[in-house]
Amino acid sequence: MLLKSIELSGFKSFAKKSELSFTSPISAIVGPNGSGKSNIAEAFRFVLGEQSIKSLRGKKGEDLIFNGANAGARSNRASVKVLFDNTRHFLNIDFPEVSLERIVHRDGVNEYLINGSQVRLRDIIELLASAHIGASGHHIISQGEADRVLNSNMRERRTMIEDALGLKIYQYKRQESERKLDKTLENIGSVESLRKEIAPHLRFLKKQVEKIEKAAELKSELITLVREYLKREDVYIRNTRTTIESAVAPLEEKKKKLEEELSIARKTLEDSKNKDAKSQDFIDLEKKIQDIRAKKESLLQELGRIQGSVASEERILKKQKDITASQEGKTISLSSVESFTKTIQEKINDIESSTDISFIRDCVVQIKNLFEGFLGSHRGKTDDSMLKETESNILALAREKEIAEKKLRTCSAEEGSLQDAYQVLKIAIEKEKDSSRDAEKALFRIMAEQNSIIGELSVERARMESVKVLEEDFKREREECAHLIGREILDYETFLLVGEEERSTQEERRRSLEKMKIRLEDSGLSGSSEVMKEFQETSERDTFLARELEDLMKSAESLRQLITELGIKLDSEFKEGLAKINTQFQEYFSLMFGGGLARLAVVQAKKRIRKDTDMELPMDAEGEDDEMMEAEREEGVEIEVSLPRKKIKGLLMLSGGERALTSIALLFAMSQVKPPPFIILDETDAALDEANSKKYGDMVENLSQYSQLILITHNRETMSRAGIIYGVTMGMGGISKTLSIQFDDAVVVAK
Repeated sequence: MLLKSIELSGFKSFAKKSELSFTSPISAIVGPNGSGKSNIAEAFRFVLGEQSIKSLRGKKGEDLIFNGANAGARSNRASVKVLFDNTRHFLNIDFPEVSLERIVHRDGVNEYLINGSQVRLRDIIELLASAHIGASGHHIISQGEADRVLNSNMRERRTMIEDALGLKIYQYKRQESERKLDKTLENIGSVESLRKEIAPHLRFLKKQVEKIEKAAELKSELITLVREYLKREDVYIRNTRTTIESAVAPLEEKKKKLEEELSIARKTLEDSKNKDAKSQDFIDLEKKIQDIRAKKESLLQELGRIQGSVASEERILKKQKDITASQEGKTISLSSVESFTKTIQEKINDIESSTDISFIRDCVVQIKNLFEGFLGSHRGKTDDSMLKETESNILALAREKEIAEKKLRTCSAEEGSLQDAYQVLKIAIEKEKDSSRDAEKALFRIMAEQNSIIGELSVERARMESVKVLEEDFKREREECAHLIGREILDYETFLLVGEEERSTQEERRRSLEKMKIRLEDSGLSGSSEVMKEFQETSERDTFLARELEDLMKSAESLRQLITELGIKLDSEFKEGLAKINTQFQEYFSLMFGGGLARLAVVQAKKRIRKDTDMELPMDAEGEDDEMMEAEREEGVEIEVSLPRKKIKGLLMLSGGERALTSIALLFAMSQVKPPPFIILDETDAALDEANSKKYGDMVENLSQYSQLILITHNRETMSRAGIIYGVTMGMGGISKTLSIQFDDAVVVAK
């Protein structure tokens, strides 16, 4: 016997613990009306997971608990426990005995236990479904429900037959798969929404990254160009300086010697006894010429410095103009930004304090217009203070240059006058043939050579000033590039130069360098690491969501395929099982009625549904707009019967007794195709006469070979087939009690 016992405690009228053991293939439960017999059938429904309190003849969970009587106080909880013999492992659990227990408390809380361990209702249902047992269905037929299979509509009848055939596990799996599919489709929608949400930001970041990558390429090109420029400029400056210094050194040496000779000649002339007025004039003139030349040389150096400064300031001015013309050069005053921020914050506060959608939309439009107006009004504004300062410096240098040039012209004019006087005096002295004039002639020669040397030195010193200006520009360019590109460009000395080139090529390179620097500054390379990091994180998230979406799509497709396969499996096994039920149904029907025909037929019918409410209506409903209706086809089961010796066809023409016999025949047929471990029949024989009761008893005995039977009955014929009878009584206290008669044991004792 797979079902060993059931134990009731505080359940309905069973206030005290009552245990019924089922040691016979057929067990009967008898007793007068109202004694609580049917409570035992309901106890089976309860412990096997029935969730409809109405089907347990109650309105709420508290109605299932013993509510007290004269003989005892009310219980705080009700519990029912069934015990199964699982040595054949008909239940998918590794225990030789399995106890299932359900407890309900007065607050409506339910507990479910398997072998004393608390579990979920789902665990109970899954365990029983694998053994073809459920809370309700064909194996528990309560009082008044025997005719349910006949009164049900064709769709409900199909569900009952599927349950009898053990197809509930497929239905459960299909329903579970459909729930998973709905959840998966919901997740797909959520993932797609997330991807749509981050897509604009990802596109923006991608454009920023493309700009950064282009800027990085530009920076790489610029590094190479800068290193070559700096190397060539450094080599050019050093070589030019060396060349000038090499040219100046012998000139300085020669000038020094001439000064010594001039000093000796002058001293000789001063000491000469023949010194006359011309000699004194010559000495004074020579001294004035030396002084004016020194002053002129100082002015030339000053003018060279001013010209170099002007050139440097003009380059700075050009660069500042280029920067100001670029987008990066646009500036906005702090006060303007603060005022604009205050206005935007006020609009945001209005949005946060309002629930009016139209008002919020208007505020958003106003904020958008404010941004556009603010940017438009400041797009052309630039900070030209640096430009004005540089231009002012250039004007100041121009004035200095003008003053220096004026002084230089005065010195040159004065030098010219002195030179003219010098030439006149020279001619006068040369006309004299007196040997006393040799000293004056020596002075003339020395001063002529000095003039030549001083001219050459002036040229070289001007070149040196130009080199100094180039060197200052070089240092400034190097620092700017190091700040913009990085300190790595300072290793330019390791750059290998290829061949010689014209100076104009280096100038062209410098112009290209300035353009590339401005482009790099405009590219906004600063903060690129944060943008790249955010782009990488956003891309990884989008990739993850894409993979997750792909997995969800595959999962959804697998679930659809599984649902289809389960539907095919369910339909195939249903038709196969229906054929077997029809064979048994015909056999039992013929036994009950002495012939006739009975069968179950699969039929398809249309149902009408209102599109706006999903309300199902009869096919013959009138007064409804056809446009508001839609028809669906559904498959169900109809019962076709034909009694012998009567022109009766169809269930509607059967009498009450004939309907009872037909329902019993169908129930027994359904039970024999895939016999459940046990069947509970609650007074299904109440409407039978004595002759039919004997037939019913024979059918019960035949059915007991396949399933353990528990019969709740008043019928003597039915009682006679039982191996054990439990009597249920109820005294004045309203508490049900049981006593048992073991016929199998009694037979053994009698022998």
